Amino acid sequence: MALEEEVGVSRKRRRKVVQETGPYVLRKLVDNVPLASESDVPHIEITLVELWEGNLYIGTSAAEILHLVLIPPDPAETAASPTFILASRLQPSFAPPPPLSAQKLPGVQQILVLPRANKVCVLCNGTLTFYSLPELSPAFATTKVANCAWVGGVDQNLHNRDIERDGEVVMISIRSKIRLVHIGEQIRVVKNIDYAGSLLSARRSTIACVADAHSYALLDVDHQQKIPLFPISSLDEAGETGTGGQAVSISSSGPSGAGATLSDRPLPTDPSSDTRGHGRSTSLGAFVSGLGKRQESPRPRSNERSGPQKSEPSERASSSARPSSPNIQAERERSPSKALPTAEKTLPQVPAQDSASRILQSQQVGALLKPHILSPSPTEFLLTTGTALSEPGVGMFVNLDGDVVRGTVEFTQYPDSLVVDGRGIGTEICPDNADEEEGGYIIAVMERNADGDNRWGLECLRWDVNTEEPSEKAWLEVGQSFDQESTNEHELPLESYIGIRTTSSYGEIPLAEISAKLQQHRIRLTQNSASIRELPLEPWELERIKEEKVFAQQFGRSRSKVAVWSGSQVWWAVRNPLAIRLDAQLELARTVSTGSNENATLDRRKVIAMVNDLRGKEPRTETEFLSLSYIRQKGGLLLFMGLIESIDNGLPMDTSDKRATEDAMMEGSVDPRIIVALIPFLRQEVVEGPRGVWIFGGVKEIAEKFIIQQTSTSENGTTAATPQREILDLMRRYLLAWRRKKGFGSIADEEEVFRTVDAALLRVLLHLDLPSPKGPAAPSSIRWELNNFVDHGVACFDRAVVLLEDARRLYVLSRLYQSRKLTRDVLTTWRRIIEGEVDEGGEFEDGENKVREYLIKLRDAALVEEFGTWLARRSPKIGVRLFADDNSRVKFEPSQVVKLLKKGAPDAVKEYLEHLVFGKNNTQYANELILFYLDSVLTVLKSSETARSTLAQTYESYRALRPPKPTYRQFITDNVIDEEWWQSRLRLLQLLGGSQGAAADYDILTILARIEPYEKELVPEMIILDGRQARHSQAIRLLTHGLGDFDTAINYCLMGGFSIFHPMSGLIRHDTIPSREEQATLFGYLLSEFLQIEDVSDRIERTSELLERFGGWLDVDQVLSSIPDSWSVELVSGFLISALRRLVREKNESMVAKALSGAENLRITSDFIGKCEEAGPTIEAAE
Repeated sequence: MALEEEVGVSRKRRRKVVQETGPYVLRKLVDNVPLASESDVPHIEITLVELWEGNLYIGTSAAEILHLVLIPPDPAETAASPTFILASRLQPSFAPPPPLSAQKLPGVQQILVLPRANKVCVLCNGTLTFYSLPELSPAFATTKVANCAWVGGVDQNLHNRDIERDGEVVMISIRSKIRLVHIGEQIRVVKNIDYAGSLLSARRSTIACVADAHSYALLDVDHQQKIPLFPISSLDEAGETGTGGQAVSISSSGPSGAGATLSDRPLPTDPSSDTRGHGRSTSLGAFVSGLGKRQESPRPRSNERSGPQKSEPSERASSSARPSSPNIQAERERSPSKALPTAEKTLPQVPAQDSASRILQSQQVGALLKPHILSPSPTEFLLTTGTALSEPGVGMFVNLDGDVVRGTVEFTQYPDSLVVDGRGIGTEICPDNADEEEGGYIIAVMERNADGDNRWGLECLRWDVNTEEPSEKAWLEVGQSFDQESTNEHELPLESYIGIRTTSSYGEIPLAEISAKLQQHRIRLTQNSASIRELPLEPWELERIKEEKVFAQQFGRSRSKVAVWSGSQVWWAVRNPLAIRLDAQLELARTVSTGSNENATLDRRKVIAMVNDLRGKEPRTETEFLSLSYIRQKGGLLLFMGLIESIDNGLPMDTSDKRATEDAMMEGSVDPRIIVALIPFLRQEVVEGPRGVWIFGGVKEIAEKFIIQQTSTSENGTTAATPQREILDLMRRYLLAWRRKKGFGSIADEEEVFRTVDAALLRVLLHLDLPSPKGPAAPSSIRWELNNFVDHGVACFDRAVVLLEDARRLYVLSRLYQSRKLTRDVLTTWRRIIEGEVDEGGEFEDGENKVREYLIKLRDAALVEEFGTWLARRSPKIGVRLFADDNSRVKFEPSQVVKLLKKGAPDAVKEYLEHLVFGKNNTQYANELILFYLDSVLTVLKSSETARSTLAQTYESYRALRPPKPTYRQFITDNVIDEEWWQSRLRLLQLLGGSQGAAADYDILTILARIEPYEKELVPEMIILDGRQARHSQAIRLLTHGLGDFDTAINYCLMGGFSIFHPMSGLIRHDTIPSREEQATLFGYLLSEFLQIEDVSDRIERTSELLERFGGWLDVDQVLSSIPDSWSVELVSGFLISALRRLVREKNESMVAKALSGAENLRITSDFIGKCEEAGPTIEAAE
């Protein structure tokens, strides 16, 4: 329950939001450092901060060092910040100022940690003392160095290197000299360098860069040479100018051997001084931290401030050796060092006023500008120069030869102090900088005037990017920085002084805001606005939240070596993580109104520019990967939500803006269920699944708020239920792009995601297709996309069926079934469309043929039988084509088909029998087909007087035609009547006429019995049946007198009645043609009938033509006896001439045949005689 309560609180908690867009942010190190001490120093301030391996040392203007010890947080609380408790207070020894001196002492000026020597050098009020790490117990007994201006100059190529602890060599500025001192188990002077008035130094190997009050110089500490550089202020006439890189000898005239000491006089034994020392805290449970102000510094301003002086450089460690120089001799072996005086030896006495006051006086000489020396890389020093404190400053890079390299760095104003952070792009990686950030930054403390107020802050800029454009500067004010972990509600005044320093060790800083943004949270997308935030958490969800929190917290930790202080507080200056920096930029692009709805107006250009800048950026770490994913998701979501609001409000959106939004949504790869849920029209299609939808916490916040707002607006009726077409078009492209990701292993909750995507896409396409005209889809149209979408299968099958049914898109539904190979459902849906159910798309044209083509491809006999019978019942011709198709994968026997059709589709039986008889020449079913035709014709004749009159009229019309005229068959075919019974009669004549070869097997008597009542109406049928029964004379009589079809009568005689009423095609078999004698008999019948034609002219014409053309089949005597005596010879002259010619030809042929027979008889007789002679006589004995 504790975790549940925590989640509930986090949902309702409102924090002050400060958008931190710069490269650095401030995070708490310690709050409220206990600066108060027993001394009478007023207004105690922090002068410096140092951290070494969990030990925090804070120097104050009261000449005290607070030693705080780190208490790690509970390992179970990975996001908790470490705490510090006060372990002790140390009052370093120093020479007191003169009694009448009004000079304010700076307090603790330097804390120099020497890890390789396990010592600490403390410079306090001009006196240098030594202590042991980490508890700051005194080292080297009473050895102290008075009149010390600064201590430092540690070789940054060796400092903090993981090598043998043999001590370190430091540089100490004393009066007119700089002494190199080796500090280890003992302390000894290595060398004296003549260089007066030095204020600070930084060293790489044997080359040290030093500064006095006026200018900079390079020193070769081994060879006692100096290269003068440029002045600190270009207005300082006392500044030494460079000498063109020429080395100048600065060899000390004094000895540096065994007699050399750290100072010329011992410290006084004043009782007040002796009482200062190391004191332990009696309250170790107090949690403390601190900030400090600098000592009063002479400035050319009327409103001077007091603040502690900082004289040491911010040094960096590096292991790279400096390159060889043509102006400085190669490094040689150091000369043996002389040991320092032991603790028992008394140092020479000096006046007390020459200690701290001398240092301050030396600094006031160059009060115009303070020198700064940093070493950002193993081969470079960064030096600052300018004209005045209120004018811009310039940072210049100098290599170890004294040559200016890189470009310059420009500060808005001359900095009061500065540090460098990061090894820099292109810098050689070495053991000392390998664990540093790659990007190199300069953080400068300065006071700027804004709106008439002077404000202290930090200016951050890059030093490692060489571009023609000035470096982009970021300004960070301590009073405006917001620390979520800090419990101090007090905001510092912006005019408070700020101090900064690079510490020896890294500090670990938890960044809870990163964890909060990157932690995955469940978002409920299908709940209404009233309950979306109030639903209780289930046990598994609490466990998941705990796991996600642990996972996110590992990315919410950073580290830093840059400490910042002001007042009594101390912070870390931490690299602003990518997620926080970019998220702050996104938030700044939203202008939040003060209304109750907290609506935001989005600066779309800024968000699009940010998304474009991130395009192609490859993450280098897992944290960067999550951060980029989070920003891309949030950016895409903000653009899409802004687009919805703009279009709903009627604001125009150009195509490029919509395309940029779409690209951002795709690049963000946010769970598409979030995008779908943002549109009320589609929200019900979201499938959350049993484990819900989990997204980044920062994304959840804006998505959940928008959904609640949309739901409330929709409930109030102020928003249309259906979004604008522009939104739906964008969603169509977005969802189609997501569908192409199917099968990607990187997609979590793939099943629920693509069920949502497919359902939403289907609904979008259905809505976009509403205005489309009915009919088949045009290529690349919305309807084409819809069909293509369902053809490739959908993940939300059940939901898709419901949506298509609701939209009455039955044809699309059938395609959906077809994609799942649900054949029965496909056919059932098609049947619904064909039978008249509404299909809004109207795509299913020529449905019966499509059903037939589909059934042909099926192997399921039951389905083919069921839907084939239905198809034949609805459209007999198409149904018969199905059962008769040779390409069908399901084969049925004709008898089986006939049985099926008789049972389920009686009207299709005739069509199928016609196919068998006429198409397949299967005469087995000819008799059955004849009966079908006959039933059809007789039924009409029996019930319709009009039909009978029509037949009679055709006979009269045909008989009235004058020769030459077509046959009766051709006549009725050319003058066809568009009625079914007429077509049946034509087919009946074709079958009765024997066009199918073996059709003579039909039952003639049965058919004749049924036709006889209508023999006057069915004359051709009677002719054919008479011919089949060899009643040729009667058939010829009907042809001649009943029809008047003389040409068919002649054909009847020639063919013997075979196939007289069907189109003649192909060859006629000779065995079906009657003999000449039979033909002669038939022609005799025909002559008799011609001679009985009532019309005399027709009689003479038909008889004359018959005798002239076919007289050869007629007997002359019969003809002459039959022709009336009244006819003139001229009418039959053609016949007579041909007959006489035939008789003469026959006579001549018989004479030739007789002669040939006589010759053959003589040859055979001759052959017989020859054979007998050869054989000779045969003698037979008598019995």
